[in-house]
Amino acid sequence: MSSLIGGKVCEEFTPGYYGVCAISGMLSAGTTHLAITPLDVLKVNMQVHPIKYNSISTCFTTLLREQGPSAFSRGWAGKFFGYGVQGACRFGLYEYFKKVYSNILVDQNKSLIFLASSASAELIANVALCPFEAIKVRVQAQPHFAKGLSDGFPRIYASEGLHGLYRGLIPLLGRNIPFSIVMFSTFEHTVNFLYKKLIQKRREDCSKAQQLTVTCLAGYAAGSVGSIISNPADNIVSSLNNKKASSLKLAVKKIGFLNLFTRSLPIRIMLVGPVVTLQWLFYDSIKILSGLPTSGHLVKDTEEEEKEKAQSHSR
Repeated sequence: MSSLIGGKVCEEFTPGYYGVCAISGMLSAGTTHLAITPLDVLKVNMQVHPIKYNSISTCFTTLLREQGPSAFSRGWAGKFFGYGVQGACRFGLYEYFKKVYSNILVDQNKSLIFLASSASAELIANVALCPFEAIKVRVQAQPHFAKGLSDGFPRIYASEGLHGLYRGLIPLLGRNIPFSIVMFSTFEHTVNFLYKKLIQKRREDCSKAQQLTVTCLAGYAAGSVGSIISNPADNIVSSLNNKKASSLKLAVKKIGFLNLFTRSLPIRIMLVGPVVTLQWLFYDSIKILSGLPTSGHLVKDTEEEEKEKAQSHSR
């Protein structure tokens, strides 16, 4: 794409750059979440009806027998549009905040910049995602509630107002902000480790295939670690949105402290690790097609590398 217009579609850290990041995040997140809708249906039903669905195989066979193959596509619109909006905010705003905080926290540890940037971006992203998630979870766990977004939105809003759409916002933030912090931080540190310790070459000196391989390895590490950290809040989100409990405290009490960490964890790891890997792969592939560098590194790291390169040439 970029070759058709003679190079980069835009310069880094310009409004156009953040726009490319947002569009890339939207496409990568929306399509990957759409692809794993059947697994998400299993996960949500195991969380909401743990006695009836006590294993992945039992959940699959029971849903297939009682609701037919169409059960596994329930909530696809909420997945695609909701997580597409979240992906646009998560990735686009992360790049924006990382530049902002890099300038403000000049002498601070890198991890603090990653933490502040990811938390700020995820806060906004989840406000956008929450209504879609509320409808998706109910559609997947309550077959007769609604068919999808088109009838789910007006039904919840008419009966419960905005409260119904944002009932799960606090646990959603509790799930996704820690996940996002861990995901971006793990990704950034893994990218840095792979280039400096294993490949021992600057990113710009690596082939596009090598850069995308680094992206995939770092993405899988980020997704796997993040899924473990965020599993308790994920169980609470499903419980509240399906009215299995009326408050956060009751949801924790009803699920049980140990179950918060273990319930549906295997299928979450199956879901999140590959999904996050594919998201980073699609995201960075679009950036490469736009003539932009792959993800990772702070602005000041790039500037230091350029100084070191210039010094080595002058010797």
